Amino acid sequence: MVASALHLVRHGEVHNPAGVLYGRIPGFRLSDLGQQMASSAATALAARPVRRVVASPLQRTQESAAPIAAAFELEVETDERLIEPFNRFEGKKFEFGPGLLSNPEAWPWVSNPFRPSWGEPYVQIAARMLAALTDAHASVEDGDVVLVSHQLPIWMVHRSLKGERLYHDPRRRRCSLSSITTVEKRGERFVETAYADPAGPLAGSAVDRGAV
Repeated sequence: MVASALHLVRHGEVHNPAGVLYGRIPGFRLSDLGQQMASSAATALAARPVRRVVASPLQRTQESAAPIAAAFELEVETDERLIEPFNRFEGKKFEFGPGLLSNPEAWPWVSNPFRPSWGEPYVQIAARMLAALTDAHASVEDGDVVLVSHQLPIWMVHRSLKGERLYHDPRRRRCSLSSITTVEKRGERFVETAYADPAGPLAGSAVDRGAV
């Protein structure tokens, strides 16, 4: 037997008063609001038969996974493949858009947005995430597995399963803080079956910056 469903959960709001792109920089924890968001995701999953909770090694995902694991009396396991992609803008203030034209220092890094040239290739992100999903699906005899990750890795799964090109406008990702993207195996392939935004009511006061 295998898992019934896999739930890809994004972390909650991060304490980031300087507004930098934190990427893989250690020490970026959830804000107080982010903790509430993580609890909202846990509540949304409470009725599911969750058998494992797995998270990226970064602090914000480990903290986001904690209330979900606690609800099911499970330990948070770690999978390096769920981590945020590396990028050259870590520690800097940066936004995609026309403003890039006034920053010559960044031009070499954004020379190829299709790869992208500023960080881990999209195809590599998608491959490691799909491998993590495949292993998680086969890791339990029944029930669900929760995978707590980051916006871009989850979005790469979404676009891969939909058969869409991996290159995209980062400002148009449908992957809110503490959102839940659900995937199931249908025949020989994974299919996205649901998307939920349990922390939506909290999003009005949230700051969602820090990822490329």
